Amino acid sequence: MAITPTPLDGPEPPPQQQMSFIGHLEALRWHIIRSAIAITVAMTGVFIFLQEFMQYVVLGPMQPGFPTNRLICHIDETMCDTAPILHVSLQATSPTEQFTKAISIGIAAGLVIAFPYVAWELWRFLKPGLREREIRVARGAVGVVSFLFFLGVSFTYFVILPFTLRFLATFQIMDGVQNIWRIGELVSLVIMFCIAGGLLFQMPVLTWVLAQLGILKPRLMRKYRRHAIVVILIAAGILTPSPDALSQLLLALPIFVLYEVSIVIAGRVHRRKEARHQEFMAD
Repeated sequence: MAITPTPLDGPEPPPQQQMSFIGHLEALRWHIIRSAIAITVAMTGVFIFLQEFMQYVVLGPMQPGFPTNRLICHIDETMCDTAPILHVSLQATSPTEQFTKAISIGIAAGLVIAFPYVAWELWRFLKPGLREREIRVARGAVGVVSFLFFLGVSFTYFVILPFTLRFLATFQIMDGVQNIWRIGELVSLVIMFCIAGGLLFQMPVLTWVLAQLGILKPRLMRKYRRHAIVVILIAAGILTPSPDALSQLLLALPIFVLYEVSIVIAGRVHRRKEARHQEFMAD
């Protein structure tokens, strides 16, 4: 009587399974290559207008005519009595500093501009491994992720950076000490704030993923809401060196709103999972 081999005593996995894994890596490689090409194309456009981009975008929040700075002066004229923050002296202290920071500006700007395409490539890579129901649930994820990223970058650029740079440019530890900034440190500060803001605004998406995996519960988030408020205020105080409470609240408020939105998202995911579980048990 012939015995049919079971998976335990059967032969080793055929080479096709190993090739499928290699093909999986090959697909990932091409997604990364296409994303890198999109970022490079955006970088090229930035480099063509590098000086204009540096003056009107990177240094934009330091300009007296920047929309946020004009609004500040309109609300409180005493805040504009000090020397214009545009008068801060900038310098490069190493032979390669300007070139390396130009590369950093190009990469960061290219990533921000090409972010929707990069997110789409990531979705294309993950989609074949998802079930049909998961694909329907995640429909529109690329648009949501891109919108939240641009919203975070814009909020940081138009709200947080002007207040932060104004305070740092006008603060003096003693009379006679001039503010002479390294261009590399200023560029790094602008890039760090903008990218961090874009990633920070992904909190609802991260909450949705963790809730889908069953790791994050809405009850837990509600329980530690007060702790979260304290942490948010501390983080806002660290990220905004200005001593006034306004700039700290301007950063803390949207983070707290995102936290509350994340609770709502986690609650909806939890209720749907409970409903599906009850339907399954009923069947």
